[in-house]
Amino acid sequence: MAAVLVTGVAGFIGFHVARALLARGTTVVGVDNLNDYYDPALKQARLAALDHPQFRFIRCDFSDAPALSAALAAEPIEQIVHLGAQAGVRHSLNAPAAYVAANVAGHLNILELARARACPHLVYASSSSVYGSNRSLPFATTDAVRQPTSLYAATKAAGELMSEAYAHLFRLPQTGLRFFTVYGPWGRPDMAAWLFTAAILAGRPVQLYNSGAMKRDFSYIDDVVAGILAALDHPPRDDNSVHPGGSRSPHALYNLGAGSPQPLAALLRAVEAACGRPAHVELLPMQPGDVPSTWADITPARDDLGFAPSTTVADGVARFVDWYREFYGV
Repeated sequence: MAAVLVTGVAGFIGFHVARALLARGTTVVGVDNLNDYYDPALKQARLAALDHPQFRFIRCDFSDAPALSAALAAEPIEQIVHLGAQAGVRHSLNAPAAYVAANVAGHLNILELARARACPHLVYASSSSVYGSNRSLPFATTDAVRQPTSLYAATKAAGELMSEAYAHLFRLPQTGLRFFTVYGPWGRPDMAAWLFTAAILAGRPVQLYNSGAMKRDFSYIDDVVAGILAALDHPPRDDNSVHPGGSRSPHALYNLGAGSPQPLAALLRAVEAACGRPAHVELLPMQPGDVPSTWADITPARDDLGFAPSTTVADGVARFVDWYREFYGV
């Protein structure tokens, strides 16, 4: 049976997408290299939760083209959801080569796989970070993305350009999704909701950058997954029409966010409420690579995909904290 390939399947978003695909009866082949950017035990726990007769996991580094080709040679891949990447803005200051390998060379390898298989649709993860120092709010997919504030952002923008070239040259249908600060159960330990929760429950100070004045378009995982599946089900047409992002090739770009930016301090208050105790706050300056605000224009995603995020920060944070307490027994 033809399958959907999900890269980064042991990661936060990849895990949730694989679970949602399995729930609707889709066969899923998952690829991940299980690197140690954060605790691999969390990734292993996600894989254990994906135990299903229609799920196959392959440990593979997709930035290694020969290894990827060999690993998938016998797999009847149809569509691809490419979510694997080296994530994290700040880490890209210290390990730039890892970002070029995963996000540039790795993205190219997935494009080549999709081309070789005549894939009817490749959905791939981009990031709100591509907007960089853009001051026009809300961020629209038609905005120029030529001023990245981190190497991570530059590699994700490079991936979008590579996808545009493949859509133009080989008419490979693709949809790029710019994610905005995704959080929720099974999340990433380097993200604010997790860091705040872990610190408060352990009685450690919460490090609050820029006095909590930065704004983020916090996006709950279930809403984002619904947007990813809707995008997968709606490949862009190859009819010379202009798609979101401006391409006349079969390549569309969408923002997936809540469309409602909140101050970082508001996220902290929601975590305090969910944990039932106040935070001890340590105020720090803005970090290199950070931006003061993100805000997604989700109008194209709403119009084309029916994307309708509905989870409030208070509700989403409460669900995350409940999961965190249960997972770690605290």
